[in-house]
Amino acid sequence: MAPSTQHAQPKSDIDIARVADKEPILDIGQKRLGIAPEHLVPYGHDKAKISLDYISSLEDKPDSKLILVTAISPTPAGEGKTTTTVGLGDGLNRIGKDTLICLREPSLGPCFGLKGGAAGGGYAQVVPMEEINLHFTGDFHAIGAANNLLAAMVDNHIYWGNEAEIDPRRVSWRRVVDMNDRALRSIVSSLGGVANGFPREDGFDITVASEVMAIFCLANDLEDLRARLGNIVIGYKRDRTPVRAREVSAEGAMTTLLKDALAPNLVQTLENNPALVHGGPFANIAHGCNSVIATKAALKISDYVVTEAGFGADLGAEKFLDIKCRKAGLAPDCVVLVATIRALKMHGGVAKGDLGKENLAALETGMANLERHLGNIAKYGVPVVVAVNRFSADTEAERNLVIERCKALGAVAVESDHWASGGEGAEDLARQVVETIDSQPSNFKTLYEDSMPLWDKVRTVAQEIYGADDIIADKKVRGQFKDLQDGGFGHFPVCIAKTQYSFSTDPNLKGAPSGHVVPIREVRVSAGAEFLVVVCGDIMTMPGLPRKPAANSINVDDSGNIVGLF
Repeated sequence: MAPSTQHAQPKSDIDIARVADKEPILDIGQKRLGIAPEHLVPYGHDKAKISLDYISSLEDKPDSKLILVTAISPTPAGEGKTTTTVGLGDGLNRIGKDTLICLREPSLGPCFGLKGGAAGGGYAQVVPMEEINLHFTGDFHAIGAANNLLAAMVDNHIYWGNEAEIDPRRVSWRRVVDMNDRALRSIVSSLGGVANGFPREDGFDITVASEVMAIFCLANDLEDLRARLGNIVIGYKRDRTPVRAREVSAEGAMTTLLKDALAPNLVQTLENNPALVHGGPFANIAHGCNSVIATKAALKISDYVVTEAGFGADLGAEKFLDIKCRKAGLAPDCVVLVATIRALKMHGGVAKGDLGKENLAALETGMANLERHLGNIAKYGVPVVVAVNRFSADTEAERNLVIERCKALGAVAVESDHWASGGEGAEDLARQVVETIDSQPSNFKTLYEDSMPLWDKVRTVAQEIYGADDIIADKKVRGQFKDLQDGGFGHFPVCIAKTQYSFSTDPNLKGAPSGHVVPIREVRVSAGAEFLVVVCGDIMTMPGLPRKPAANSINVDDSGNIVGLF
C-alpha cells in the first residue's frame, strides 16, 4: 500500500491523509463490525456514532484480548505512540486478526500549540485526519458546555439566595476552554456591581483536564454519567462540608448536553480498518485514556483491541492500570512499550540537532529510561513487548543495540516500520504481540489497594514508578489529605499531575533519575470521577502556547484545503 520511498522522500501526514481511499462509514460498521446501519448515526460519509442502545445490547458477549500501547518518557525527538497504535492495529488485521483500535480524541490545545495534530502519522493514521484534529463530532464542545453550565448554575445559585449555603470564598469549580490560554489561569470574576454577583478569584482549566472529561470517559452509561455528575464537589459550606452538583440541580441538564456525545465515534484507518475515537483526558494532568464505553464495546465486537494511554508509561500506563482498569474491571493481556532510537539518544544526553548521527554510547546511556519503564510495567503482572518505532536515520548498529539490550533485560524488542509502510511494516510486531498473548498469560494487579491511605498511595506511585525517595507537601496540603481521608474519600485512587518529560518533577532530568523528592503543590477531589488529583511540581492544568505555536502555520488554502496540520 505505502510506497517504499517514504523514508527518502517523506510526505506530510496531511498530504497522505488527504488522498486516502476511504470507504463509507456505514459499510465499515456493517461489513467489519456487524453493526446494522440503524445503529449508526452518520456525521457525514466518513464518521459516525454508535448508538448507546446497540452498545447496551452487547453486555452479555464475552470480552476479547486487550492490548495497551504506551511509551518511554516523551522527548522532542518523538516516540510515535498513536502512530504505533494505528500501525499495530493495521498489522494485526493484515495477519488475519479481527482488530479494533481505540484512541482518544485530540484536544485543540496541543493541535494549535505544540503537536499540530494527533491522529497518528505517515501511513499509520486514522481518517478523516483534519476533522478528527479539529471539531470532529463536537464531543469536546459538549463537555466544555456541560462544565461551564455547572459553573453558571453555581454562581446563579449563590446570587439567588444560596439555599445550599455555599461559601463564596470556597467555590472550587472552575470553568474550562479547549485551548491553551495562560491568561485565563487565574482571574477575578463577577466584577461590575451587585447585578453581576459576588466578586471572587476564579480560573479556567483546559477542557481535557476537567472532571467532566474524566467522568465522561469513566461512565458506563447515561445513568452512571448522571450519578457521577451529581456527585461533583463544587465547593464547600462555611463549616467546610462539601457541596455537590446535585444540590444546585445541575446533573440533569449536564447529562442532556452530553447525551449524544457519550456515544462512541467510529472512523477508519488509512487501510479501512475500524477505529473508535472517543474522549480525551490529558495524561500529564488527568487520567489519559479513551472512554470506558468505547473500550468495553470494542472488546465485545472484535477479537483484539488496541488502545493507548497518553505520554510515557509512568503517567498514561500507570493511570490506565491503576484508575481505568480498577474502575472499569478491565485487565490488559499485553503492553506494547514504544521507543525510538532518537528519543533514547536524547535521554542519553544528545541534543536534538545531533540526533541524526550514530551514537552508540549515548544510546546505551539512554536505555536506562526504557529499562525503568520495563521494570515498572512488570510490577503490574502484564507481559510486555517493546516496539522500536523506526525513524529514517536509525542505523543497523543502533537497532541491534536496542534489541540486544532488551533481550538482556528479559524483553522482546521488534522494529516496526508502520510510519513508512502502514500495516505491512507492523506485521512482525503484530505476530510478536499475538505470540506473547498466547504464551504468557497476564496476571494483572494494581499497584496499590483501595484501602491504602491517600498519602501512602501517592508515595507508592512516586517511589515505585518515579524512582523517588519520598514526597513532600506543606502543612496546608497535608491537612487537605487528612481531611479527604477522614471525609470518606480515602478509598479513591490517585491521579498524579506532573511533567511528562521526566520521572522527576524537573522536565530537564532525562534518563531514569532516582533519589529525588516529589513536591505536592495542590490536591483536588474529583468526587464524580472518583479519584484524587494530586498536582506536583510546576505542572499547569491550563497550559500555555509555545513561542511559535503550530497555529502560526495552520490555514486554509485557495482550494479550501486545510494546511499546516502535521
